[in-house]
Amino acid sequence: MELDISGAKILFSLPVKLPVLGQLRISETIAVSWIVMLVITGCCIWMTRDLKVQNISRRQAAAELIVEKAEHFVTDHMGRDFGRLVPFIAALFSTSLVSNLISLTGLRSPTADLSTEAAWAAVVFVMITASKIKANGLGGYLKGFTAPIPVLTPFNILSELATPVSMACRHFGNILSGLVINGLLYAALGLASSALLGRLPGVLGDILSSIPVLSVGIPAVLSFYFDWFSGFMQAFIFCILTVMYISSAAEKN
Repeated sequence: MELDISGAKILFSLPVKLPVLGQLRISETIAVSWIVMLVITGCCIWMTRDLKVQNISRRQAAAELIVEKAEHFVTDHMGRDFGRLVPFIAALFSTSLVSNLISLTGLRSPTADLSTEAAWAAVVFVMITASKIKANGLGGYLKGFTAPIPVLTPFNILSELATPVSMACRHFGNILSGLVINGLLYAALGLASSALLGRLPGVLGDILSSIPVLSVGIPAVLSFYFDWFSGFMQAFIFCILTVMYISSAAEKN
């Protein structure tokens, strides 16, 4: 999709259809998601090679530190009974983080596609529902929709369904807004550079006006926030919400 602002075109990379493989259509989001999974898998294999009990390498020390932090994150917020969820939460965080940061390489971040966050939120929603049923039984779970009075049942159902929607849209909106702001900034700086350098006389002005000089350096400052800080924070927020929702669902009513 192209947005024309005073002659400048801002390109927003929407899902692009790649060649069809038989009856299967592979979108750009799916392709980059597989790259993300390969990167994470490769890092895990590299960091866990040649594990030792004594005289461990820095690579193994870093791997053990990551595992320890993941265990503390889950057990501190959910209790030791939920230690089984450590691999899931760690995988969710690493996938979200790498997906957010992969835009630094020029690839389109999978998290800029709502379908990615929607899939994650759907998985979390199933886990939340399963925890509620396990804690209160199917009858207790269904009865919870009638509390505190039966007339509120439709609103309680909507509130239940709003949980995955809000999780998906929050993550998606923050990532997409960063892409849009960066695109607008590049366009604005390109126009400013053309207008400023175009005032130079003769051929020099014609040549320099076509080079977006002002686009070098300035966007990198915002990229530090939108790509690095915001990418890390959105991954953390999604995981902390997952932990809180699941632990709350496991409590008996």
